[in-house]
Amino acid sequence: MGGWVDWEYIYHSREDMMEIIPHEVRDLYKGKVFRLSKERLTLPNGVTATLEIIRHPGAAAIVPLLDDHRVVMIKQYRHAVGQFIWEVPAGTLNPGESPIECARRELPEEVGYRAHSFRALGEIFPVPGYSDEHIHIFVATGLIPDRQNLDEDEVLDVKPIPLEEALEMVKRGEIRDAKTIIALFFMTLKMK
Repeated sequence: MGGWVDWEYIYHSREDMMEIIPHEVRDLYKGKVFRLSKERLTLPNGVTATLEIIRHPGAAAIVPLLDDHRVVMIKQYRHAVGQFIWEVPAGTLNPGESPIECARRELPEEVGYRAHSFRALGEIFPVPGYSDEHIHIFVATGLIPDRQNLDEDEVLDVKPIPLEEALEMVKRGEIRDAKTIIALFFMTLKMK
């Protein structure tokens, strides 16, 4: 498989990246969510490297906050790690979909709530060593019960947990999902 990368888009406003010299990009795999590409380039230090990069459309994660300061969490089966893990609801951006549109779509789908208000908390690169995925994190408030509409491959339970208890679960190692830990941390920063 051959591939093409818009290097101007990837490095569009990064003056420190102008020393990167791309040589070749090949798509090794294209799935329904991401692409795996092999990219040969010269780094700013003059070394030519071949990197395997996962190209991802991005995602939105939501901290659904009930009026009593409980966070609507999910315990979802994740086959890649072979277990159920605690998470905040999240989803991959569809083509042409903005991060806020994704958050509005995913919230009722996964936990059965709509929100009166969404506020951006921040953005993260969860695994920048091998992927360009970026996750936009929002807090959703003014929650209103709605119909849950899970994808057929989603196996999860929904449980509201007091924010302070969720933070204790992080300390005890019960919440290990990176986006969830960061989303909860962002919440503590925004509440101060």
